[in-house]
Amino acid sequence: MTEKQEKILMAALQLFAQEGYHATSTSKVARAAGVSEGLIFRHFKNKEGLMQAILDEGESRFKSLFADIVLETEPKEVIRKTITILHKVDVSEYDFWKLQFKLKWELEINGDKKMEPLKMALVHAFSKLAYESPEQEADLLLVFIDGIASAMLKGSQLDADKLIPFLLKKYDL
Repeated sequence: MTEKQEKILMAALQLFAQEGYHATSTSKVARAAGVSEGLIFRHFKNKEGLMQAILDEGESRFKSLFADIVLETEPKEVIRKTITILHKVDVSEYDFWKLQFKLKWELEINGDKKMEPLKMALVHAFSKLAYESPEQEADLLLVFIDGIASAMLKGSQLDADKLIPFLLKKYDL
């Protein structure tokens, strides 16, 4: 990816996160990136192509975050790494992740497909540990993580630094 493409994506990311996808025009993105609007169309075809590039980057980052967990063979480590995954996200990346959450709601994007490898790893881990309802345990843990992540990104008063140890203790890790 060229430096100008990266500038365009970063500008779009910030504007989509702050103002929403529908409220942001390609001309506004071009101004923020310091490029011509035509350059956006040349590289990304249209606003939808620009959004798709951001979503594709999100998919790549999701896979990168989950890779270590999905490849883990020790069941308790799968659960521990899932609970502590939020610590792997640097504050400097919050705008990117805010946009992923915002787009999920604004554009009614279902993220289940992205989460499937992680869910399967958790179901397998809970099964190996003889939990009564491994699939429901996996769903519950993913809902907890999603909620904590949402709260962190919104700057909520919810204290993730207390909830994460609580979850680790709950699962005897």
